[in-house]
Amino acid sequence: MCLQLCSALALEGTTKSFPAVGPESVRLAIHGATDLSAMEPLIRDFQLTAPGIAIDYSDFVTNDLQKSASEACSAGAGQGDILLSSSLDQLVKLSNDGCAVPHLSAETARVGDWAKWRDEVFGFTYEPTVFVYNARFVPPADVPRTHVELADLLRRRLDYYRGRIGTFDIRLSGVGYLLAFSDAAQPTTVYGRLLESMSRAEVVVHCCTGASLQEIASGRLYIGYNMIGSYAYAAARSNPDLRVVVPRDYTLILSRGALIPKTSAHPDLAGRFLDYLLSERGREIAGEHAFFFSEDGPLPPDVDGPTVLNESSGAQPIHIGPALLAAQDEAQRNRFIQDWSRSMIYVAPRK
Repeated sequence: MCLQLCSALALEGTTKSFPAVGPESVRLAIHGATDLSAMEPLIRDFQLTAPGIAIDYSDFVTNDLQKSASEACSAGAGQGDILLSSSLDQLVKLSNDGCAVPHLSAETARVGDWAKWRDEVFGFTYEPTVFVYNARFVPPADVPRTHVELADLLRRRLDYYRGRIGTFDIRLSGVGYLLAFSDAAQPTTVYGRLLESMSRAEVVVHCCTGASLQEIASGRLYIGYNMIGSYAYAAARSNPDLRVVVPRDYTLILSRGALIPKTSAHPDLAGRFLDYLLSERGREIAGEHAFFFSEDGPLPPDVDGPTVLNESSGAQPIHIGPALLAAQDEAQRNRFIQDWSRSMIYVAPRK
């Protein structure tokens, strides 16, 4: 396996400021493990509804956001007014550790039970994890549409795809770890087979979906596994060589989570932004410009997959709740990562 450190790690968070549309009355600090390109349309539209609010958006990778938020909670220090992350288990742990304040509103009341916990962690997107491939290098006969098909492809054409498959480095990425942990809950005949095949294919790992997508677009990688659907589809819209597959056997569904930390300087304002994300207007902007997928809705154009994306078609939402605390148990987490790392290392036989 190619074990690579990601040069794009945002260790301290990089910040972009969005001036108020009108005279500034207050400033909201958002700390997010969500690409700014995805959040910017939502931020700018929210400001149209609240012209006096300026916004500072600090961009983190998931593990760094969780570490920073946990340390700030322990010290009673400010660390953003609202946290956004796709690593739901990390947000649930922060909530469980007493680092969040509840928010109740008409908008939060409409959130499905699977996408909220204790009125402190709320999911505001519905995103599949997908396969992505470069059509210049993957012929139609090779396109995998299930996890088993991907495992079989890597066995059948090992020499061709060796070193050409990309996925998350779960040691660096909180969301990558969550997805691998959720994959492991599948029948061992599926997960074990795929893990073995990816090991033999010497999978290349990165911190982030974006880093893998760049490698697939360049042709250095041919297929990406467990890519976040919104980023994958946005990349495919701008590059006709990239194709997106929603697996037909099962599809893990992420909901990006939001949490208001107990040290928020502006919890009411953070709640107002959260309500916007959950509102019909916010979801419409997200679907058109940023996250593209919705429960029970049709897939975006040119995405290879079932007619609609719901539990009947194999969608498996990752429920926001106490079950995710198991993924954050330190001993279990360390053991899982160690086992994953050993499984991924493949030593080629001598010729």
